Amino acid sequence: MIELKNDYLNVLINEHGAELTSVKDKDSNEYIWQADKKFWGRHAPILFPIVGRLKDNQYTYQNSKYEMTQHGFARDNDFTVNQESDTSATFSLTQNDSTLQKYPFDFGLTVQYELVDHQLNVTLKVKNPSKDKDLLFSIGAHPGFNVPFIKNDLASFQDYFLRVAPKGNYQQIPLKPPYSDPNDQKTMDLSKPFYLDHELFKNDAKVLVLNGKQTTLMLSNTHDDHGVALTVLNAPFVGIWSPYPKKAPFVCIEPWWGLADTVGASGQLTEKFAINKLAAQKQFKGGFEISFF
Repeated sequence: MIELKNDYLNVLINEHGAELTSVKDKDSNEYIWQADKKFWGRHAPILFPIVGRLKDNQYTYQNSKYEMTQHGFARDNDFTVNQESDTSATFSLTQNDSTLQKYPFDFGLTVQYELVDHQLNVTLKVKNPSKDKDLLFSIGAHPGFNVPFIKNDLASFQDYFLRVAPKGNYQQIPLKPPYSDPNDQKTMDLSKPFYLDHELFKNDAKVLVLNGKQTTLMLSNTHDDHGVALTVLNAPFVGIWSPYPKKAPFVCIEPWWGLADTVGASGQLTEKFAINKLAAQKQFKGGFEISFF
C-alpha cells in the first residue's frame, strides 16, 4: 500500500490493481467507498483493456476467440511501483502470460497519482510497443464515493446531488444490462442539480456523452459543506452508478474511454463500438482530477 499525504489529505493506493483505496481529510473523514462486499467489494478499480462487459464475455480477433470478464484484468493484477514520493506515485503493468491468454497484445499501462493541495490528479497512459500492429483497447476508472461523506451524518442518499459544469442538455446512452444501446440515446437536462435516488440506477449506470470535452461533476449535499468534484479532462463518456436494488451508501463517478458491448455487437474486436485504436509505437493519455472539500 502506497501512501501520499500533504497538509490536507491522506491517500492510500494499493499496488494490486493500482487502486485508490482511501482519501481522508485531516478530520479523518473518509471519502472513498470502503469495499463492503455486501454491496460492492471494490474501491476505485482501473478498467483495462475493456470497459463494461463483452457480449457473452468473449470476443474474436484475427479468427481466434478470447474470453474476458467485465472491466478487464488490470484491476486483478499487481502493478510495479515506478516512482514514489510524499505526494505522487506511478504504477505500471505490462503483458504477461496470463494477460496474453485473454488479450493478444503487448502493452504498457501506466497509472499516475499526484496530490496537489485538496486535489488528486490521475493520469492514465497506454503505450503500444509493437513496431507494426495496432493496439485495440478501452480504459476507464471507477472511483466510488461514500454517501454520506461524514460518518454518522444525518444526510440520506437522497440529500446528495450532482451538478454538472458546463450546464445544459447531455446525451445519455442507455444500458440494457449489461450491454449499451447507443442507437437509443436520450437527452438528459443537467441545467440544474441532479438529486440521487436509488431508483435512478434501476437499469444500471447513467452514461453521459461528453465527446472529450472537459466536464466537472460535483457531488455534494444539503446538510454540510463537504463534497467532491471530479473533472473529466478528455474522456468521451462518464458513468454514474450505484447498485440496484441494493440501497448502497455510495455512488461512483466513472470517466470512460470506451463502453460495454452494444446490444447488437458482432463480437469482432475490430468492430467494437468506441474501441480505441493506438498505432505502433504511439501513446494514449487520458486523465481526470478529483477535488475533495
